Amino acid sequence: MKRSLLILFLVFLAAGLFAEGKWRIAFSNDYAANSWRQQMLRDWQFVVDKAKQAGLISDAQAFTTNESSAAEQAAQIQNLILEGYNAIVLDASSPTALNGAVDQATAAGIPVVSFDNVVTDPKAYNIIIDFQWYGRNEVEYVAKHFGTKGNLLEIRGLPGTFVNDEIHKGIVAGLKEYPDLKVVGEVYGNWDEATAQKAVAGILPSLPKIDAVVDQGGDGYGAIQAFQAAGRPIPMVMMGNRYDEMVIWKQLRDSQGYHTFSACSQPASVQMAFWVALDVLNGKKVPHEIRVNPLVIPEDKLDWFIAHTQKGGVASLYYPQDWVERLIAGEMAGKGPLPDPIGG
Repeated sequence: MKRSLLILFLVFLAAGLFAEGKWRIAFSNDYAANSWRQQMLRDWQFVVDKAKQAGLISDAQAFTTNESSAAEQAAQIQNLILEGYNAIVLDASSPTALNGAVDQATAAGIPVVSFDNVVTDPKAYNIIIDFQWYGRNEVEYVAKHFGTKGNLLEIRGLPGTFVNDEIHKGIVAGLKEYPDLKVVGEVYGNWDEATAQKAVAGILPSLPKIDAVVDQGGDGYGAIQAFQAAGRPIPMVMMGNRYDEMVIWKQLRDSQGYHTFSACSQPASVQMAFWVALDVLNGKKVPHEIRVNPLVIPEDKLDWFIAHTQKGGVASLYYPQDWVERLIAGEMAGKGPLPDPIGG
């Protein structure tokens, strides 16, 4: 009871001190150990710097837990409440385990905007990437460009997360349309090249010929390395917009006419979450669920994206405030992101 009163006192104090242009927004991030998350943190700082220069906020800090621990992240959110932040942007370690902490924040008048790995708490504002679309379209691409019969290897992401579960559901749904495309092996790559390479190398000796690899992004390059090291033919490997994936795709395309599919949730979805949080703080009407498609790199734009992506990073774009407000208004449904790259 005393803790709750203290939280409320600090919130009311903060409300009196911070008007529009003086907001403090915190970013609670559960994981940073891959190139997508590192790009996401750069994208956060990019939009924060823009907002500061425009006088829209006073501060916006990013806080990352060590082990993608729901308990640690829940404690982190509670600390952010006590520190008087006006809003919290959240990339969650669990879709459900943080709901209690989210409830505490919203009860204290602090809006929570989750993205990427979103929470199920209806009080939160959620930016939902259509990850099932991602999984289904990988299967559709294989069926269209390879064939409707073959052996697939599935590389999954980080166990227990919303993203991992949703992409897998999309793959399963896609395979129902093509019963002769069979998943003959499954590993977890944690959206990380080195982890994926090790996992694929470990399972390859037990597998028959693999015709295609469906995955979740960040694992395509590692998968190709594992096939090459094992002296096995390189199958059609789905890519996830990482720089190394795009470069090896280009090399294979130019040398042997290799075709594949590259898509991923955009790291800059953190910027969408930032602008949504700011709009909520400024009293604008915002729906609690906003949907957006993953960023797809078509083959004819591959060279452009390589030139505009940081080495070792992930293809990303800048989402300005007016674009996000058009998204909120429903004007961007079915449309691609603006071609305004970060990095490169």
